[in-house]
Amino acid sequence: MTELFSIGQLARTTGLPVRTVRFWSDLGLVPPAGRTSGNYRMYDAEAAARLDLVRTLRELGIDLDTVERVLREQVTVADVAQAHVRALDAEIRTLRLRRAVLSSVAKRGSTTEEMKLMHELAKLSAQERQRIIDEFVDEAFAGVENRPEGARIAEGMRTMPAELPDDPTPEQVDAWIELAELVADPSFKARVREMAVAGASNTEPPAQADPQKVFEHAEPALAAGIDPASPEGQEILHRIIPADMPVDERRTLADTLATFSDRRVERYWNLLGKINGWPQRPPSVPVFEWVIDALRA
Repeated sequence: MTELFSIGQLARTTGLPVRTVRFWSDLGLVPPAGRTSGNYRMYDAEAAARLDLVRTLRELGIDLDTVERVLREQVTVADVAQAHVRALDAEIRTLRLRRAVLSSVAKRGSTTEEMKLMHELAKLSAQERQRIIDEFVDEAFAGVENRPEGARIAEGMRTMPAELPDDPTPEQVDAWIELAELVADPSFKARVREMAVAGASNTEPPAQADPQKVFEHAEPALAAGIDPASPEGQEILHRIIPADMPVDERRTLADTLATFSDRRVERYWNLLGKINGWPQRPPSVPVFEWVIDALRA
């Protein structure tokens, strides 16, 4: 004869409250095997097994509708588990992102409004983040002649990761927020367009603007704090350009270098690198600014 359990005995066996067992039984998740003459519900071993499965699924966060589908064999436990893993992964990413945003807020001492903006920007989907960058690049390069070098720059400026890392650092969150604010600045967009238009022209930068010489001689001078207008600064400049270069050619060279030297544009690439996890390079624009000042001295 099959052993039957009262609802109280079943609750004690599984360690669940009687009210929980009764609730799940009322929903049909754990139906009774029969009833006593006094109309009390009685449960068999199969009901105890079903009850244990229901408890396990609920402890994993599975909703009751899905639990019922599992018990009715409309979906397998494996399918439910896989779907739940995906949901948990998404929740974990969200929590990690919130942690990164809060860390950034704590470091920056942001206001409530700034914190809200940071969180809204940080939680954008990959598609939405890419759209912001694409719109910026499209407007900055609209109508510009599609020369190979310009095309490479435009495509490079679009390079966003498919998503922020699962565990983004506060620096990466900061970088994305700063980047989003930067591309929203009309003056920055205008500056990038100025560079794009100049780069698409047929005018080639003067041959004397040799980047290798600039870094070889101007970078140490900048680091040493040498005034570009000083005799020492001019002597260093003459290691980069011919000492007898006419004044008008110097001015043209200075203007050309100034067109393509911008700290905010360099910052854009730096921020993009942080988001993408690229190796960080020391800033180069200050070095060229030193040369520009020396040329104009």
